[in-house]
Amino acid sequence: MRDFQLPRRSAAIAANAMAATSHPLATLAALDQLRAGGNAVDAAVAAAAVLALAEPHMTGLGGDCFAIYAKQGAAPIALNGSGRAPMKATVAWYQAKRMGAIAPESPHAVTVPGAVDAWCRLAADHGTRDMAALLAPAIALAEEGCALTPRVASDFADSSMKPMLDPAAAKVFAPQGRVLALGERLKNPALAATMRRIAREGREGFYDGAVATDIVAKLNALGGLHTLDDFALQRCEYVTPIAAPYRGFDVHECPPNGQGVAALMILRVLAGYDLAGEKFSDADRIHLLAEATKAAYSARDALVGDPKFAPVPVARLLSDERAASVRAAIRMDRAGPTPSYDEAEHRDTIYLCVVDRDGNAISFINSIFHEFGSGIMAPESGVLLHSRGSMFRTTPGHPNSIAPGKRPLHTIIPAMLTKDGQAQMPFGVMGGNYQATGHAHLLTHMLDRGLDAQAALETPRSFAFDGVLGLERTMPRAVAEDLGRRGHRVGFAERPFGGGQAIWIDRAKGVLIGGSDPRKDGCALGY
Repeated sequence: MRDFQLPRRSAAIAANAMAATSHPLATLAALDQLRAGGNAVDAAVAAAAVLALAEPHMTGLGGDCFAIYAKQGAAPIALNGSGRAPMKATVAWYQAKRMGAIAPESPHAVTVPGAVDAWCRLAADHGTRDMAALLAPAIALAEEGCALTPRVASDFADSSMKPMLDPAAAKVFAPQGRVLALGERLKNPALAATMRRIAREGREGFYDGAVATDIVAKLNALGGLHTLDDFALQRCEYVTPIAAPYRGFDVHECPPNGQGVAALMILRVLAGYDLAGEKFSDADRIHLLAEATKAAYSARDALVGDPKFAPVPVARLLSDERAASVRAAIRMDRAGPTPSYDEAEHRDTIYLCVVDRDGNAISFINSIFHEFGSGIMAPESGVLLHSRGSMFRTTPGHPNSIAPGKRPLHTIIPAMLTKDGQAQMPFGVMGGNYQATGHAHLLTHMLDRGLDAQAALETPRSFAFDGVLGLERTMPRAVAEDLGRRGHRVGFAERPFGGGQAIWIDRAKGVLIGGSDPRKDGCALGY
């Protein structure tokens, strides 16, 4: 039981169904679907659509999506809704143009958005309500306006220049010549019209016809290689989750091209330490997480890409032998060498999870990658386009080198914890590169330290990335000094690391116990 004199939030408790998202309006939209008889998939799609208006700098129709769905009594399945590079995008083309990297603000950073196709596929295969019902709350928000909440307003202010670079984006996000501020209403009637088209026509309403034509025309005008055929060909894909054991549970992640394998690599290393008792101090635990993170991310950057273009040795990366070799190299009194990273840091994603009255659970993530994505908006459709293609390399031979029809390495990773073949907890932690570390941090605090989902999400975070062991400002100074003495280059983060949601299924008590990250504006609610 938490100390009620401390300014923290209680975990949400419900007997029937629950949703946890990063924004109150999205949680309410999901709960409305659940109370009206919809299932977890219905609620997740409705919430994701609302977040395209409530957190438009993080997510939207112009982004990508991954999900893990565990139907009651069945093994989890995963859906890869990531988009592909245009068929004209070859390494040779970029080398001829002397592009050593793909800038996030360029049309080349825009792969074909996969989110809408994934939403429609999930709803058709596993939902109970049609897209018109699921998109109705988001359509109303787009037409009537969505007031900016505190975290969203803060993010808008931090990235105020980016949406000003594109006239169509500036019209939506900065209608008075400056980005919208706290409490001001964001409206996007063009996006409402696009959602109405999808509600009528399904995925074809986005990937064929006027919407696709608008997007392709905008990208081509900026020098992009996209064609209408690229959009028509976009299809999501069901894939088998990868998994690893941890403390008697199984942790399921989406397979590559996502970085879920990195989260499992970290957990495989940490599983060899007794983190439950008092043997290790807080600084010890952060040190171990940092060392396991560095090893996992080094392997991720060297080996992970689209497996249809270059095989990823998942079994070897998750093997007992590799975990043991990483542990053998860790010294408790000294930080190990820092690997070099080619990937830029970013933190711009939404994550949500839902458990319905029948016990079906979904873990769902959607992203436009950098804040405001590429900053490019298609003017007639109101679709803000993501920047995921900036993860591609423009040099030959690397697993993540750009190629026609290829999917880039993805950082967005939903997860599902199971016990004896049944869903135990859908969970996820946003925050770009931090996500794999965030999954491990959350699980160690819940399964090793005994915290509930809400308390675990509130604990101070650390992240070893690009030569710095970043600590949130709530981390005690004594812990930071201890880590510094071990050779870590410690720095206090200007912004918090990510955000997250989780719903624990307590079958013994017949309740759901949910948490939502205080670093965002959202909440977990159930009935």
